[in-house]
Amino acid sequence: MEKVRVSAVSYTNTLPFIYGLQHSEIISQIELSLDIPSVCAHKLINNQADLGIVPVAALLDIPSPTIVSEYCLGASGAVNSVFVFSEKPIDKINTLRLDSQSRTSNGLAQILFRHYWKREVTVVIEGEADAYVEIGDRTFGKQQAHPYAYDLAWHWKAFTGLPFTFAAWVANKPLPLSFIRAFNEALAYGLDQREALLEKLPPRLDFDYRKYLMEDIDYQYSDAKKSAVAEFLRLMETLNNVSISR
Repeated sequence: MEKVRVSAVSYTNTLPFIYGLQHSEIISQIELSLDIPSVCAHKLINNQADLGIVPVAALLDIPSPTIVSEYCLGASGAVNSVFVFSEKPIDKINTLRLDSQSRTSNGLAQILFRHYWKREVTVVIEGEADAYVEIGDRTFGKQQAHPYAYDLAWHWKAFTGLPFTFAAWVANKPLPLSFIRAFNEALAYGLDQREALLEKLPPRLDFDYRKYLMEDIDYQYSDAKKSAVAEFLRLMETLNNVSISR
């Protein structure tokens, strides 16, 4: 079998998965690339990768998508790495700048503004705005830098009562069951090694890596998270600019 082209997100929250892949026999069967979320999605959509952990909004565009893993990047409450930052409270926000790295988080922010906060905002890709979406490691320690920091996973839970799934392991073509089984075993191994990974991360006074990897990120792709994906994709269809930032 030719090597399976795998695209993984190059954020801290994915480190357990990457560790598991790199320290399991599955590494000999894959060609692993580390990308930002929007690039992961682009590769799956355009058949430049066979399997990737992609923002779930990309399920709307990937030909014949199949979620192949019981693991994901999700949250059952505050995730502490997906925010809308602002100098103003929600009821004063009229313009929102999107994050070029993840269509899912952009869509989530717009869903919450429209359906939860009942605010119609103008979205922009660049330039000045009342608030902006930001995800991933760039948000670490930033909550104290703005008067208002809205954790989107927390507000989604308040809105729907559901956890949230930011990214799932998706294939765009059939893969051998033996490969999928070995792939999931590698992911599980990486999750079991989080304590060892934490010892290698540089200490920070403004961010708690342990809490983030052991509590904030919920890696199990549960039935509740599957329901959340279905509800999120339904609400994405109500937006008129979902193509911005895959």
